[in-house]
Formats: sequence, C-alpha cells, structure tokens
Amino acid sequence: MSQPAHPNVVFIIADQMKWSALRMYSEIGIETPSLERLAREGVRFENGITPHPLCVPARTSMMTSRYAHSTGCRRNETLMPPGELHAFRIWKELGYTTGLIGKNHCFIQQSDLATMDVRCEISHSGLSRDNYLGEVASLQGMEWVVPESVVVESHSTRANMSGGSGSGAFAVSDHPLEGYSSSVIATQVEAFLDRAVQGDKFDGSVGSGKQEGPFAIEVSFPDPHAPNEAPRKYAELVPPESISLPPTRDGEFDDPAAPERNRVLYEMLRLDGSSEEEKRNIVSTYLAMTRFVDDGVGRILDRLESLGIRDNTIVVFTADHGDFAGEHNMFGKGGVYYDCLVRVPYIVSWPGGGVPQDAVDDSPVNTIDLLPTILQLSGIADFSASPPLESGQDLPPAGPRLLAKTSSDVVTPESLRRLQGKLLPTVTGADPRTAAFSEYGTGGPPFTMEMLDRLPQRSGSPAIMDSLWAREAEGRRKMVRTREWKYVTDLASSAADSSAGGSTAHNEDELYDLVADPWELTNVAHAPENTGTISEMRALLVDWMLETEDYDPVPLPTLIGRGPKPVIDTSH
Repeated sequence: MSQPAHPNVVFIIADQMKWSALRMYSEIGIETPSLERLAREGVRFENGITPHPLCVPARTSMMTSRYAHSTGCRRNETLMPPGELHAFRIWKELGYTTGLIGKNHCFIQQSDLATMDVRCEISHSGLSRDNYLGEVASLQGMEWVVPESVVVESHSTRANMSGGSGSGAFAVSDHPLEGYSSSVIATQVEAFLDRAVQGDKFDGSVGSGKQEGPFAIEVSFPDPHAPNEAPRKYAELVPPESISLPPTRDGEFDDPAAPERNRVLYEMLRLDGSSEEEKRNIVSTYLAMTRFVDDGVGRILDRLESLGIRDNTIVVFTADHGDFAGEHNMFGKGGVYYDCLVRVPYIVSWPGGGVPQDAVDDSPVNTIDLLPTILQLSGIADFSASPPLESGQDLPPAGPRLLAKTSSDVVTPESLRRLQGKLLPTVTGADPRTAAFSEYGTGGPPFTMEMLDRLPQRSGSPAIMDSLWAREAEGRRKMVRTREWKYVTDLASSAADSSAGGSTAHNEDELYDLVADPWELTNVAHAPENTGTISEMRALLVDWMLETEDYDPVPLPTLIGRGPKPVIDTSH
C-alpha cells in the first residue's frame, strides 16, 4: 500500500478523565488494557497538565495550541472565535481528509465546521440536539452506523438523570451496549477508517480504492463526564468493593489556609454524610465509564492494525481535564487546581515514525504542546528551526520552518507563530521541561460563601448549576506546576499580603509540596520557610505570562531598516 506524504492522525480526547483513574498512573486507578497497550507503543507523560480545567477553554486551547488568555475562550460560553488557526484548518489546507466524531463543545462557526469532511456529534445525553451551545445536530459526510433509535434508547437513563454534575448521583443500566456513546463512537470511527483507506473523501464521490492522502480525525469520547451511568457489563468489571478510595484529610476545608473558593466548592460537591458504600458506588461508576472508553480505544487500535495503517498513523490520547471522583472528599469539578482536575492522561504513539516505545517522561507538559508536536512529527513544519534567510532579506522570516509543499496563505511560517505550545520532549529532540501552567476565570467578582447561602439549595447539582456562570468567570487564577511544587495565585481576588510570621503569600494563595504531600491535602503557602519557593514559582509565572502575552503575534520584519510600503489586504 502506497503511503500518503504525511502520516495519518488519530487524536483521542476523553472528557473529564483524571490521571489517577488509570492504574498505570496511580494506585487508586483501574487497569486500562488498551491505554496501557498504547503507552507501550509510545511515550507516556507522567505530568500532563491541561491549560484550563474547564471543557471549552481546554478544547479550544488544544486545537489552537494557544492559552485561553490568547484565544479569549475563558468560559464554556465562549467557543472557538472566528478566524482562529486551529488543527482542522491546518489539516484541511494541506489536503487531509478530516473528521470529528463524538463530543464537539469547541466549534460553532460555519467556516470552522466546513473544515471537517465528517462530523458526527454525540454528547453526554445522546445525539446532539442543538439545544446547548457547543453542540451542532447536523451530520456531515457520514450517517450514523448504529441506528439512531438504538442510541436514543441506550441514553434514556442518562438523559433523564437530573442535572449534570454534583455529589453522588449514579446509575447502572441495561440498555443495548452498542448504543452507549463509547461504543457508538468506536463503531463510527471503525467505519470512517474503512472508508478512508479506500480513498473515500466523504463528499459523495466514488473512492479510488486506495488511500491517496492522509486523514486526521478527532475522536472525542463524552465519558467519564457526568451524568454518571455505566452499562451493567462495565459496572461488573469494576465492582465497588474492588476499588481503592483516595486518601483524604479530616477538616481539610476547615483549615484557615483553605481559600474561600475551595471551601465554597467543597460545600457543593462534598461527599460528607455519604456512607463508604455510597462513595464506592459513585466512584466505581466513574471508573467503569473509564473502562468503557478504554475498550473503545482498543477497538480503534485494532482497526488501524487490521487495515495495515498503524505504522503510518500518529495516535495521541489525553483528556480535557479531570474530576474529583472521591479526591478531597468531593465528586465533580470546579475552578480549582488540584491534580485530580488539572493533571490528565497523556500518551503520544507512532511506532512507524521513530517515536520511542514504552517510554515514560516526567517533564511537566501541557496539552497545547500536542499540535506543534504532531505537525513536527508529520513533516509539516520544523518548530526547532527558523526559515532560511532569502535574497534581499537582512533577517530570516519569523516562525517555524515550513516543510509541507503548499501554496496556502493560511498555513505559513508567520501564521504558525501563533502556536504557543512547545515540542514535547522524548517524542522529539526537545529538552526536558521545568514547569507547566494552567489558568481559570475572566476577572469577574468572587462567588462567596454568603452568595452560596442565598441559593435555594447549597449543595449538589442544583447549587452547581445555579452558580455556574459566576464561578466560571470569577477571578484570574494562574497555576504553575513543577515536578516538586504547585503554586496557585489570584491577585484579582486578594491582593493583600498575609505577611504575619514572614510569609509573602497572598491571602488566597496555594502551595503544595508534591513530594511530601502528593494528594495536596495541606496548603503550605503561608509557612515562612516556603517564602523562597513562592518567589521561584512566581518568577516562573511571570516568565510564562510575558512569553504568551501577545493576543495576536505582530508581523516581524525581514529588513533591518525601513523598506517599501507594506502591502496590506484591506478587503476584509
């Protein structure tokens, strides 16, 4: 079989899957045979960090390789803005056959949807219905392989579960297994792969019978995000009595060092009052959903192998963010930075392309690093080198060196300067990393305990949904994480120093010693002996903020002096 000029790409995203849900990362995780297989075939990153622990900002950042403060996508209600350079636009410009199968929650502009030859959306309650921002019900390029009536039936329990988050709601159901999203998506991807290798462009034309160009597909599993429901087969694979509950600390949120926003979230998501049996049931359901996703990944890997294209296909797996799932005695998510929310599974695999196999890298890396790394591996651009100096130029053109043969005015060295991610170590020849960063909030006012007390219900899903927009917007939190330490600060909520006893931490600051306290149960930001560490972490934050401050990179000159009048297109 002749191979396309560039490798295929299968970009797999799980929704709300925390790192510690997997046994290969944590003693409280479960075995995930397919992801363990993928890790043996590639590089597993121990400290993969989301740029933002909220769905839309995390997804837009992954697709653009730009932080939320650059895209403007800081809330679930601010989706991919018009004109952004993102993965699908790049792939489409370079002649890839493209597809998005599963949860969208990122693209809504018609110009962006048009970059996908195939788009089949399914979300937490079943087939997308156009009643939620970030879902688009129409199909592109393919019909559903599994009958829609079966999908609707298999999501009937989930569709009727109240709310979508909170502490303790779960269900085990007995609907047709092939209709649950994790199976529907795997079936649809299998059909996509079968057709893509036959040269199908999904435009109604007859395929040539052989693959003439590469494909790139985003496979987006809605699970293990709430509603927390698993088919009985998978619930039986992860019985409640078999799981390990995470360590917790009594009185963690009575500690004066606990920031108010963490205490507010705890009041809404706390599992206090639940018996150990109840906690085991809800956590095991989450883990059963995780195992179902794992089987879906395995089916995709099997199909790549059986079609003979695995060696020419880059496969990556990660998640947009995590879930408490019992950690800190909570279930769900919110705008805080514990590892269960910001640290995600992270695997890059391409055995046929020279990516090391069965390797583990402990560098703190970010999921925005995936796009430039994929482009580097694909031979589209060299982010480790600048374009060569051309005749009549004093300075080389800005941006990475473009390697793909293209006349595109969209994919250029100048446009690729927008990408803020960096090449991944071990996968490429890039140096190991020191720190990774995350952020949350839009500068809005804090959501306080007093505001929580005014809600009709101050706990569970009702409280989560009634306070959602305020909590998504509050503050401008920034996090930096190294291998040994995590520091969180937010000058927008508390600029006053808490300097008693020699501490330089602000009132709402958090600092966790990840070596001595890996479950982040004690905030040591206000301990005087950590003043030096806080200074070092603040310096890392400042460097990152300065490096990524440009919303849109300014065009750079190729001449030292002043040349002819620039040609600027003013027609749009």
